[in-house]
Amino acid sequence: MNKTDLIEHIAKQADISKAAAGRALEAVLGGVRTTLKRGGSVTLVGFGTFAVTKRAARAGRNPRTGETIKIKASKLPKFRPGKALKDALN
Repeated sequence: MNKTDLIEHIAKQADISKAAAGRALEAVLGGVRTTLKRGGSVTLVGFGTFAVTKRAARAGRNPRTGETIKIKASKLPKFRPGKALKDALN
């Protein structure tokens, strides 16, 4: 399922136009993105939690030359599924 398919699904389930469904989806994704940028987390009970994890700086190796390189510290988005979602899949 891609974004267009998801918008169509939302429009059908909520009985709204595709344009309104697209705006609603963008609003949700924007809210998640903004919260994660601020270092917060978003919990949707029964679905899961979106959070930010930190990856420490580390040494890596260039596969072509074998030269050691420094990899900067970074922040990564992470999703932990909730119990209801796990149970629905099993």
